[in-house]
Amino acid sequence: METTVACSTPEALDSLCALSQESRLDIFRLLVQQGPDGLAAGAIARRCKLPAPTCSFHLKELKKGGLLQCCRHGRSQIYTVNFRAIRALLGYLTEHCCSEEECDHENPDSGEKDRV
Repeated sequence: METTVACSTPEALDSLCALSQESRLDIFRLLVQQGPDGLAAGAIARRCKLPAPTCSFHLKELKKGGLLQCCRHGRSQIYTVNFRAIRALLGYLTEHCCSEEECDHENPDSGEKDRV
């Protein structure tokens, strides 16, 4: 089983900042759907309907935020989500969840009826 390394506050801020733009969030969600196979930069640009230079800028920002990984495959740059970084970010965000009281956050159905 893989252990998750906690991220620091500056790393969390970098990641959240990278996601705080609509096109980057769209790219990130697309790559999450692709899983470990990822997508080439050109395919990302086409699927997100972005000009190649704009897409390249957003991919750079997501990579700088630690959310994406990139590797060369032939002449293509293949981008994948850095799931380890996402788990670390989620761990950071929920580190002290319900520290003052008992909570059932592990149960996805708990409390849902009360939220309207």
